[in-house]
Amino acid sequence: MAKITLDGIRHSYMETPRDDADWALKQVDVTWDDGGAYALLGPSGCGKTTLLNIISGLLHPKQGRILFGDDDVTGLAPDQRHLAQVFQFPVVYDTMTVYDNLAFPLRNRGVDAATVDKRVREVADFIDMTERLNTRAKGLTADGKQKISLGRGLVREDVNVIMFDEPLTVIDPHLKWQLRSKLKELHQRVRRTMIYVTHDQTEALTFADKVVVMNLGEIVQIGTPVDLFERPQHTFVGHFIGSPGMNVLACAIDNGSAVFAGQKVDTANKADGRAGAIEIGVRPEFVRLAPQGLPATVVKVADAGRHRIVETRCGDQIVRLLVGEGEEIPSDSVHLDFDPASTRIYADGWLVEGGAGR
Repeated sequence: MAKITLDGIRHSYMETPRDDADWALKQVDVTWDDGGAYALLGPSGCGKTTLLNIISGLLHPKQGRILFGDDDVTGLAPDQRHLAQVFQFPVVYDTMTVYDNLAFPLRNRGVDAATVDKRVREVADFIDMTERLNTRAKGLTADGKQKISLGRGLVREDVNVIMFDEPLTVIDPHLKWQLRSKLKELHQRVRRTMIYVTHDQTEALTFADKVVVMNLGEIVQIGTPVDLFERPQHTFVGHFIGSPGMNVLACAIDNGSAVFAGQKVDTANKADGRAGAIEIGVRPEFVRLAPQGLPATVVKVADAGRHRIVETRCGDQIVRLLVGEGEEIPSDSVHLDFDPASTRIYADGWLVEGGAGR
């Protein structure tokens, strides 16, 4: 196992990239600690899989270095990096049994038969395939084959890192939660470095100790699930994580304080006078109906089970909030109150660092 460092990584699929838009990865500097569980989270096309393939050696970056511990592995082939990778769609040997598929990575490295049998049976039990060990892979469903792929990624004990590229795409929805939980359990038991690529926030937040949020070829924030929810460093993070996402509202600034819908709004930070697009961000969980506050009009109410999502119009902008079961919602005019500790000022998308704004 090893700490993984990406130093100045940039990559383009064009021969001669000319501007930012030509780079799939614009600039990535990040370190994964030995034994950590990480998720790469972001929308399709943001560079997640490109970054994963650079770590594995399937792609060579145009710029930068990859270090495993103190060793520069940038020029090494995938088989020299001692890693396991599970892809989005199943990669199995159809004519082999489940047992032989799981045993293949070990046999290929000359592991003795007793150790192979022990590891195969341990992994088969983990992925709930013990009863199918003698079944040929060809006869399995897509999610059964993907379980084999997951098992092959987990069967070796000599890897620096195990990488998962959206591995639950073909898994039945009712099995996804079970497998996510088992992967988390496995990580806690063996403490190997694991990197999990997904566009699904639930998968990322369930699996990872730390989540790396990417957008447009850049890392916009690295943090624990709590960090990302409670203190988004960029409006993209606030909008992408959460259901519904953070309210991002254009505002004015008066002596460092935010002014929204004609009223000053207390915030956790203070504007620093920089130019650019100024907005406040506040999650629906931290907006409430109040006797006094920002005047708004109820536009729509959607039932989400334990709570309702209320969409209001405040000035010329939409503000969403969550209202619990049994709480009365007026049919037209309301007043909104934002929790000051959870309302922040952003400039050009980025959190403004500063003291409380009043």
